[in-house]
Amino acid sequence: MIRRLEKTDHEACFQLLKTRSAENLFIIGDIEAYGYEQDFQKLWGEFNEDGELIAVLLKYEKSYIPYAAGSFNAVGFAEIISNDPDFTMMSGIKHITEKIEPYINRTLKRKRQTYYAKCTSLNSDVKDVDCSIVQQAFPSDAEALVKLLHSVPEFSDASMTVESKRRGLQDGTSRSYFIIEDEKMVSTASTAAENSLSAMVVAVATLENYKKKGYATKCMVKLCNDLLREGKELCLFYDNPAAGAIYKRIGFEHIGFWMMYTYN
Repeated sequence: MIRRLEKTDHEACFQLLKTRSAENLFIIGDIEAYGYEQDFQKLWGEFNEDGELIAVLLKYEKSYIPYAAGSFNAVGFAEIISNDPDFTMMSGIKHITEKIEPYINRTLKRKRQTYYAKCTSLNSDVKDVDCSIVQQAFPSDAEALVKLLHSVPEFSDASMTVESKRRGLQDGTSRSYFIIEDEKMVSTASTAAENSLSAMVVAVATLENYKKKGYATKCMVKLCNDLLREGKELCLFYDNPAAGAIYKRIGFEHIGFWMMYTYN
């Protein structure tokens, strides 16, 4: 049986989601931020014959994210999505979204697949990395962080603004770490979509003239150490397998593919 979830379902919902807190980063974060009774956010749950919650479907504005621990009613979730006139996007772990995709009654415009990895502990060979030169950012550092990222080719076209960076640092949904050399910020790593159980690693970058000094690794190790001590799982997306090898050395493990679908 599939039905709308309410505040009274919160405990059962989190019991399901927290078993895979990295995979459910966005669902957990949106529930903690906005709850179950917003016009722009809705949740549905599938319950088995014993009344146990076995799958969750989140709608946030025009986008849907499904999660299920095992087999679930993919057709039922697809009907909810297809019947929403505002629907334009679906994302989630591949082995879940690929069950729903064939039943969505909309024209698929674009499909993108990225690697998805998570970290629950650091590898032993990086635990002793000296991170003493790594500093944690305050909201007042937002302008310098954005300037650094816009100076790195892979982030030069990013839509981030000083205002959004400052807001994330203020409200706790993001934190950033950086290294200063020659009186300027030269390397950084950040989190995004932080919630009580997990966080996403983003914006790992080093200026060209300061690469091959291990600075990005130092920023990453400091970031990961701090969040793991708080009991949070870390996750990240990446497209480049070479980048994945770097993350794997730190302690990230490949957990599947994250899919993003855009529909007309």
